[in-house]
Amino acid sequence: MAHYDVCVVGSANLDIVATAARHPLPGETVHGTGYHEYPGGKGLNQAVAAARSGGRVTFVGALGDDTAADILRNVLAADAIDDRLSITSGATGRAVIVVDESGENSIVVVAGANASVTVDRGLPSASVVLCQLEIPLTTVVASFRAARAAGATTILNPAPTAELSADLLALCDVIVPNEHEVDLLGGADALVAAGCGAVVVTRGGDGLDIHTPMRTQHLAAFDVDVVDTTGAGDAFCGALACRLAAGDALTDAARWASAAGALATTAPGAVPAQPQADAISALLVRQGDG
Repeated sequence: MAHYDVCVVGSANLDIVATAARHPLPGETVHGTGYHEYPGGKGLNQAVAAARSGGRVTFVGALGDDTAADILRNVLAADAIDDRLSITSGATGRAVIVVDESGENSIVVVAGANASVTVDRGLPSASVVLCQLEIPLTTVVASFRAARAAGATTILNPAPTAELSADLLALCDVIVPNEHEVDLLGGADALVAAGCGAVVVTRGGDGLDIHTPMRTQHLAAFDVDVVDTTGAGDAFCGALACRLAAGDALTDAARWASAAGALATTAPGAVPAQPQADAISALLVRQGDG
């Protein structure tokens, strides 16, 4: 049986992206400056990020019976991601994204087939299992239980934020919320007290904080020219999973992941902006971490 570095259980969407000078206010219409369609979904983004960081990756998700599914399957194939456990159910998920001239985005996600993701047939063997919250919570819990039983490391990206059970939190070796999500979840200290092995809080241009039962550590952000922040958090999570699977210590893995996330902001789209390992290494060298 094949063994993978990272198994990503998550969503796959076709992202519909509109650019505008600013985000519209409630009830307001603004003129757009551009329109694109990109492959996306947190699960797919993170699987691609892990693969481009050099990991052997498998993806467990659900695609619909439509042309969007064909686009997303081609993405998985292009990055040599094994999708043999994906299923077909209903319409493929969609995300509607508005990006303003500063690169900030707002997103509405329509689950589609992602609502039917399951691991009833079990998980492939992997060193790290990575989940997000664009799939049913029951599937996330089942994935982490199976991962723990197999001795794998579990990573949860709690986005979009939802109320998390004590059982799920206790199954998280690493949880990766952003600065807004961590507050909605009660704070880093509460997550550590609930049983999360480590809480890695990403703060965009303000870097990141790593909280463990023993200490809190801050890592500064990388200096890049931001074009579009869509997919930056996913780049971080996928790259982090890859480096932890490779045996890096959490701090080293987080530094690599921070560079990946920074590079993902320098190009438009989610999947297209996920950086390759050589680009990540080059950024680490340029900014003194090589």
